[in-house]
Amino acid sequence: MASSSLEDLCLHINMKISNIKKCLLLRDIGKDDSRKPVLRKIQNEVVLVHDLLNKMESEVKQQEKFKDSLKERQKAAERDQKEAQHLLEHIPRYLPKPQSCKAVPAVKHKGQTKAAEPKGEKKAAKEKKPVKEKIAIKEAALLTAEEFESVPAYLKGRITYDQINAVVQEINKAVVSKYKILYQPLKSMSAPVRNLYHRFTEEETKDTKGTFFIVEDDIKAFTQLKLDKRFHSILSILRHCQRTREIRGSGLIRYVIC
Repeated sequence: MASSSLEDLCLHINMKISNIKKCLLLRDIGKDDSRKPVLRKIQNEVVLVHDLLNKMESEVKQQEKFKDSLKERQKAAERDQKEAQHLLEHIPRYLPKPQSCKAVPAVKHKGQTKAAEPKGEKKAAKEKKPVKEKIAIKEAALLTAEEFESVPAYLKGRITYDQINAVVQEINKAVVSKYKILYQPLKSMSAPVRNLYHRFTEEETKDTKGTFFIVEDDIKAFTQLKLDKRFHSILSILRHCQRTREIRGSGLIRYVIC
């Protein structure tokens, strides 16, 4: 152990002596006028390297801050993703689904006139295939939870939110079924459907022009709804929430979609 410690001490002293010799040599070189330009150049290069090192150190610090910022954003994005997944898996059942109009081809029946075409356009019109015009059948939008909460208690009674929207969906079903018949060609109708078509047209009045409406017979024909006291209470709620309105006449109540 003593021999090893002595060798280490000797090695350390020899390194110190070598460094002193190098310093003395460099000092002597510095006094040599012929080498001063080279030394100045080296000095300038050292300063430039030092500046570059400082810039690199600053860039490294900025990159570290940027990395920390990205980590925080990643954590925030993961939290948002978990919250979104949770919301997706726990969507409240009372939120209404978006309603869209049903588009059906419009068919011209007897009594409907066609606008006169200029003579020059008649030939071109024959060459082109006629494009069937589509008409959107209006449907009532489902009630929102906020609208349901705003309905007075005397109107709601024991009627639930889901019961109201179930009736809205059935009413829409009846409206779509009725107007699909009205817009289909007469030649394609069976005898029972043709009878329905004639009833639909007879129930129209000048007040119903441009509206979509049904009557109780349509509800009986196209839905499984019972026209009981609860049904009529729900209709009162739908009128209150401006989903439907009534047109009376000729002993009929026409429920117009708003």
